[in-house]
Amino acid sequence: MVHLVDDEAPVRDALTFLFQSHGIAVRAYASGPEFLAAADEAPLAGCILLDVRMEPMSGLQVHDALVARGSGVPVLFLTGHGDIPMAVEALKKGAFDFVEKPSGDVALVERVTRALAVDAARQAADSKDEETAARLASLSEREREVMQRVAAGKLNKVIADELCISVRTVEVHRARVFGKLGVRSAAEVATLLARGRAADR
Repeated sequence: MVHLVDDEAPVRDALTFLFQSHGIAVRAYASGPEFLAAADEAPLAGCILLDVRMEPMSGLQVHDALVARGSGVPVLFLTGHGDIPMAVEALKKGAFDFVEKPSGDVALVERVTRALAVDAARQAADSKDEETAARLASLSEREREVMQRVAAGKLNKVIADELCISVRTVEVHRARVFGKLGVRSAAEVATLLARGRAADR
């Protein structure tokens, strides 16, 4: 989905037709406030195409509002020649790209397609992080203690001594940890644990 924000109806209509003719879904907004109100109602996905010069909010102000909201959706700017310094400043704030007007249709579609692919990858990573968190949360306190030691590369006997339990009990907990996490080795446990910690930051 391309979220197109432009205060000129002819531009919205032309770009909507362009993207739809390439099989790309579009939702058009006539102003920054209209778009931000919609963004507050439901999570955004896809990419956002902002005109730099709009009323009552400029594209740069809309982008600042998105940054403040912590949005990770790629933002592209449509800019006139004189707006390039502003667009460069927006890139420093995390914008994905800017396209100078008038832009060739092919170039614009290519950049939007690239932005959509970036967002799809972001969503996939977020989904994987959620799955990892759910798997880790399914562990009991004892299983978590065993997991941390397995991830550190400790032998079953060492783990048993540290936790004051039998080696057989460690083996049972270890098997349960592997089963719940869907892994087959201590290295995979360590990788999953590291991913879970990174997602928590």
